[in-house]
Amino acid sequence: MPIINDEEFGKITIRRSAKASQVRLRVAPDGTLRASLPLYAPTFLVKRLVKTNRQELRQLLRQATPQVTYQNGMQIGKSHSLLVTPTSGAFKISTHGQHITVALPESRSLSDPVVIRQIRDAVIAALRVEAKSYLPKRLAFLANKLDMHYDQVRFSHASGRWGSCSSRGTISLNIALMKLPFELIDYVIIHELAHTRQMNHSQDFWQLVAIGDPNYKAHRRALKSETPTI
Repeated sequence: MPIINDEEFGKITIRRSAKASQVRLRVAPDGTLRASLPLYAPTFLVKRLVKTNRQELRQLLRQATPQVTYQNGMQIGKSHSLLVTPTSGAFKISTHGQHITVALPESRSLSDPVVIRQIRDAVIAALRVEAKSYLPKRLAFLANKLDMHYDQVRFSHASGRWGSCSSRGTISLNIALMKLPFELIDYVIIHELAHTRQMNHSQDFWQLVAIGDPNYKAHRRALKSETPTI
């Protein structure tokens, strides 16, 4: 899908549809703006709509912003951290190694919805890097240990679930898993692996989970106090 980048709002994804009769903007599940427009409408119409409706879009984003608080020095995932530095220049976010650096002018704050959304974009990117590095290896290790088989692994972040398993054996894992303690990550992976044999939550299913994670009941309770929202 085509993407345009706005200096204030960041990434705006464009979707064309034969059913669309006009250009519309909404907030996508990942917190970014998404534009829908007729098949042959020019892209500049999106830019014009953004330009003339900035205040309304700020309010729309403010209402849709996930309830998350960012703080200087906070840990992101397993190996990243957030570094906030005051600046007399422009607001800017960059990632260097394991540091997500926020250059924050006096006119902005960490509670600003636009700042939150752009930090969130950087956090998602960092968690995706960590997830792709760790989760496939851990999934393969646990599958081999438990003699369970899956077809492939996919990653997500917009879902409200930690993981899922399709009837074809595709396991989807939320990159937000990297926020969890390692034992809870293992519980989720084992849970989804068990679904490759039992596509239900029957007694047989939980017996499979117990083989891989004898403490699954405690881990299941602990997971209920966490959220996959990034």
